[in-house]
Amino acid sequence: MKKALLIGLSILFLFLAFTREQVPAGPYELHYPVYFGNRLNISPANPLTKEGVYLGRKLFYEKRLSINNAVSCGTCHEQQHAFTDAKQFSMGVGKQPTSRNSMSLANLLWVRSFFWDGRATSLEEQGKEPILHADEMGETLEHVSAKLQQTREYPKLFKLVYGNDSITGDRIVQAIAQFERTLISANSPYDQYLQGKYTPTEKEQRGMTLFMTHPDPEKNVRGANCVHCHAAPKMFADLFHNNGLDSLPKDKGREKITGLPNDRGRFRAVSLRNSALTAPYMHDGRFRTLEEVLDHYSEHIQSSTTLSPFLQDASNEPGAKSIRLSAKEKEELIAFLQMLTDSSFITDPRFSDPYKTEIRK
Repeated sequence: MKKALLIGLSILFLFLAFTREQVPAGPYELHYPVYFGNRLNISPANPLTKEGVYLGRKLFYEKRLSINNAVSCGTCHEQQHAFTDAKQFSMGVGKQPTSRNSMSLANLLWVRSFFWDGRATSLEEQGKEPILHADEMGETLEHVSAKLQQTREYPKLFKLVYGNDSITGDRIVQAIAQFERTLISANSPYDQYLQGKYTPTEKEQRGMTLFMTHPDPEKNVRGANCVHCHAAPKMFADLFHNNGLDSLPKDKGREKITGLPNDRGRFRAVSLRNSALTAPYMHDGRFRTLEEVLDHYSEHIQSSTTLSPFLQDASNEPGAKSIRLSAKEKEELIAFLQMLTDSSFITDPRFSDPYKTEIRK
């Protein structure tokens, strides 16, 4: 009997030893290519630490941030979809679709304005809105803090990160922001090409040239005109554009924030990195495939008073109002866009849901 008890206690001890959290500590060192630049968006009041990122990852996937304990940040931002959710509109606790498509969270370290309309200027500011939104998480920061304060795990983690075990809304969003700043995608074939480690196929090379080129039919120069709004190498410009989806935009976009008529129908030009994984596309998710996106720019640009100057009269055919790409050119562009897929990013265990393999406390 005693022997059996001792064996049982030994097994329990080993189980606890293997499941005990090993929390790293110290400054968090970011790694990214030199060509991404050092214009980073990090709050001086929220420097990155290993323990802060560790806590932020747990909170990112923590469903207790929602009123019904069923929705987390990771619900609408799934790693396998480059932190989007493969839906036209996300569905939260309110069981009502959100008004805009879920955006990828890759490379937010270099972003200055968040959400499609740029209404937040920091990840800390952005992080509060989904928690408070009635149809997303439907919570209050005070109630979320109280729920986490009653757990066994979180007071200890907050004490490790912040010096005491007080859990507040500001600390919650700060930790999540720390984790999100580490979501760096920089190991696609395109990155390997930039580093001299990958040779594009002929189709990929032609697609890359089209992507980077402004069309000029008078000089017999064909181009897809993409790079103006999706600047290489990060594949986004922190700017807002009306990309000709509608002549009379139903969603006013940036105008809702600035109140300026010139901002009507303008939205943030998101990164095209991992775009093969982030369908559907546009702020309203209207396009299901990359082919449909290229068809829009090629044949269906809608003129309006706020249409991006980069799209006005840009065409491979004299006098046309859209880019006018051939079927072959569209195939070549898609081949290049697929070069932007970073398979290591969507499988990196540092970004995965820790609760899939962990016992909750």
